[in-house]
Amino acid sequence: MSAVRRGAAGAVLLLLVGWGAVPLARAQAVAPPAALESNVLLEGEQRFRPQWSARGLVAAQEPLASAAGAAILRQGGNAVDGAVATAFALAVTLPQAGNLGGGGFLLLWLPGPSPARQRGCLVEASGGNPAAGPELAIGGGTAVAVNFRETAPAAATATMFLGPDGQVDRARATRSLLSTAVPGSVAGLALAQRCYGRLPLAQVMAPAIRLADQGFPVSRELSDSLAAAAPRLQADPVSRRLFLPPPVPGTRLRQGELAASLRRIAAEGERGFYTGPVADALVGAMERGGGLITHSDLRAYRAQLVRPLRREFRGHPVLTMPPPGGGLTLLQLLGILEPFDLAATGLNAAASLHPMAEAMNLAYRDRNALLGDPDQVPVPVERLLSPAHLDGLRRRIDPRRHTPAPALEAAAAREGTNTTHLSVADRQGGLAALTTTLNFPYGNGISVPGMGFLLNNEMDDFTALPGSANAFGLRQGTANAIAPGKRPLSSMAPTLVFRPDGRPWLATGSPGGSRIITTILQVLLNRMVHGLNLAGAVAAPRIHSQLWPERIDAEEGLSPDSRRLLEAMGHSVRRAPAMGAANSVEVLAEGGSLGTVDPRRAEGPAVAE
Repeated sequence: MSAVRRGAAGAVLLLLVGWGAVPLARAQAVAPPAALESNVLLEGEQRFRPQWSARGLVAAQEPLASAAGAAILRQGGNAVDGAVATAFALAVTLPQAGNLGGGGFLLLWLPGPSPARQRGCLVEASGGNPAAGPELAIGGGTAVAVNFRETAPAAATATMFLGPDGQVDRARATRSLLSTAVPGSVAGLALAQRCYGRLPLAQVMAPAIRLADQGFPVSRELSDSLAAAAPRLQADPVSRRLFLPPPVPGTRLRQGELAASLRRIAAEGERGFYTGPVADALVGAMERGGGLITHSDLRAYRAQLVRPLRREFRGHPVLTMPPPGGGLTLLQLLGILEPFDLAATGLNAAASLHPMAEAMNLAYRDRNALLGDPDQVPVPVERLLSPAHLDGLRRRIDPRRHTPAPALEAAAAREGTNTTHLSVADRQGGLAALTTTLNFPYGNGISVPGMGFLLNNEMDDFTALPGSANAFGLRQGTANAIAPGKRPLSSMAPTLVFRPDGRPWLATGSPGGSRIITTILQVLLNRMVHGLNLAGAVAAPRIHSQLWPERIDAEEGLSPDSRRLLEAMGHSVRRAPAMGAANSVEVLAEGGSLGTVDPRRAEGPAVAE
């Protein structure tokens, strides 16, 4: 039996699999940002109640994709099967972020022995030495991360986006085929399912294929999103034919070309994408439009099984994505803030927000000066997470005054804002957290002829001009410079938290570009330090600071007193739109799972259908 909860606007956001969804105890009264009131998870006072299921659940941004993942759980799939099914369905129903032409990261934990070892995946992932493989044993089970971040084509160069004046050509970096990195989503999802899933890939992908082939009613959100992206989509004749004019809400959107591409992948695995008709069409588009990706680039692409980063926070093991993902910066923030008594100073009080913002600035200094693709540049992970280094950063926090950005002598980097995150729990307590992106909404707006999917503009996540501010005011370092085969630095950081005895507890993550890391930080602090339940932890107002530009961004809901006190400490505080969408799940010690969908929406308002 499945139970569906509807938001105030009527859109299904969270799919539960089991005997039904029942509300648990009400969270502490935490007002969400006022501007987000129309996007609440549930009607009225229930909006801060996480939902319970005995047999697994899926928390994702788009309801039909959640339903696809939940259907696979009901068919006996595990958390990985559910996550892969949801991700492929998002490529159909959430084209602005879900994708075949992008990339991302997946973090998973499954109870019991590793299925990947029996299937030979660890030998494949570790160059023939499974003893040095990527898995981490914890809580009677196995954790592993899947890195399917895109890679730069072999013909890419460090200066490829500089114009004649020596400055970055933003159109070339974001709206041309030069901006497309070699896609990783199909390889990553297929690798995860092959090594850790329970069901055949064709069965896991069947819901996505049906959605593409039979169509689905266009939501107001998707219609509005396509209208907003129309100028970019209009420039490409294939995207114009597929998506414009924007369908009227309620219109059934059928995507036969995408269904055919999905069928090839279901039948052949990643070979159905990186070779054959799909690859031919993608490379042909590159050759005609001045892009760089070749057949050789596609054949050479590999998703990676990698060992998660691990650090304890107040006795709880926290696992997250290593570089080029954003997890190292998240663990730095937790390490810097662990000794602060944030519970005593209070949720979103100035005395709590000040050290948080200062820690964010310090961690972003390290991130953007030192981090990049560890396969190509040395990344000092152990030093950056060492007690000595974290203590040194903490000592730089003045408890009474903001330290100006120039005094920290730092640089920062960025990631595009159109990303989506999903979390899955299965009936055995297995967890999966998956974040995927095209970078900008609808990537560069260019679709592959005859194949039905959009391409990413992830090359813009590399450093185009070291030390210069990009369109978002962020400054990038040379460790993230463009190089052939390199993966760009990312903020994506799917994260799992365990109880002190090693049993699984939380799965979370978020979209939001450079705000991903700070969003996840605050969800964890709200749950683990301030004691909010899962829905309250996700709904509470957030702040963000990233060193450059020198300010705190704050959602509506921050009290005027907190803002005045922060400004008196030297901070510049700016009211900002909603940050992130931290769709999260929690495994209960007594059995069953909780789930909550972030009341924020990454794209457009939620309105009645």
